[in-house]
Amino acid sequence: MPRPLLFRVGIVALLAGAALTPPAAAGSIRAGRLGIGDSVMLGAKDDLRARGFGVVDAVVSRQFYDAPARVQYWKRLGKLPKNVVIHLGNNGIVRASDCSHAVQAAGSHRHVFLVTLKVPRSWRSLDNRRLRLCARRFANAHLIDWYAASHDHPGWFARDGYHLTASGRTAYASLIARRIAAVP
Repeated sequence: MPRPLLFRVGIVALLAGAALTPPAAAGSIRAGRLGIGDSVMLGAKDDLRARGFGVVDAVVSRQFYDAPARVQYWKRLGKLPKNVVIHLGNNGIVRASDCSHAVQAAGSHRHVFLVTLKVPRSWRSLDNRRLRLCARRFANAHLIDWYAASHDHPGWFARDGYHLTASGRTAYASLIARRIAAVP
């Protein structure tokens, strides 16, 4: 079989398998917390794990457009827990459609927490507005306002203004844990 055709057949088979994966029923959703983020979340990984995060799926320079695929990945594995925290946008623009797709991918029986940005970049205000709108649009989406909680605390940040110091990592993880605990 020619290589391009073999590639297409493989893609079709992969997509068909994904389409056949049944969504998890509300009663079968595992408890716990999953974080999807970039280097800011990665820096706080140990602090988040100490506060109940089973998985912190964070990598350097991740963009928000990766969020829907990461949510779907964990869902396909059967490891998408009840609470999903997404902190992306530090590295570029948050498109409203990507935010909506990420929340929809989680399913209506999960809580999706969207974390606002505290990054010294021109897109911060626009991204934070889009995250707020996305959280308002879905009954299962919630906003964690990291910007409001942190902008008056320069000691929480490294010289770049957004990566976290030790006290920043503690404050970040504590805020996220408190916000999740406040949602029934």
